[in-house]
Amino acid sequence: MKKIGVVMGSDSDLPVVEKALSVFEEYGVPFEVHIYSAHRTPEQAKNFALHAAENGFGAIIAAAGKAAHLAGALAANTVLPVIGIPVKGSALDGMDALLSTVQMPAGIPVATVAIDGAQNAALLAVEILALSDAELQTKLLSARSKAEAKVLEKDKALAEQYNRR
Repeated sequence: MKKIGVVMGSDSDLPVVEKALSVFEEYGVPFEVHIYSAHRTPEQAKNFALHAAENGFGAIIAAAGKAAHLAGALAANTVLPVIGIPVKGSALDGMDALLSTVQMPAGIPVATVAIDGAQNAALLAVEILALSDAELQTKLLSARSKAEAKVLEKDKALAEQYNRR
């Protein structure tokens, strides 16, 4: 199975990123975590992206706040899917990071999730790997089925409480 590369621009992004790591552990997906900054360690970030495919990665998640150029910097140096997590952490509540991550020029795509949306970033990465892994597909379908059952249980309880005629 391919692994997921998780890169954050700063260790202050770790509390957000840990939510993605939990998803990978839940699904049994191998991953590596690194701190590379688009601004402070541009050569290391570039090198990671340039060699990610040959190093066994199937997708990359990039978490960054403020100017948030990390996802774009990585995407510019690989054809692997890159998923950006804009991280809240500035006076602009993450809107700066969201706009920096989502506004990519044509030809360099970055899939972008919600501000601090690490869980969805991880699930998207798992779905990408599941395209060629039937076991992961089964795990994803099972999780969706369990989530559906939970909602329907709550609906039933609510209906029993309030829908009396």
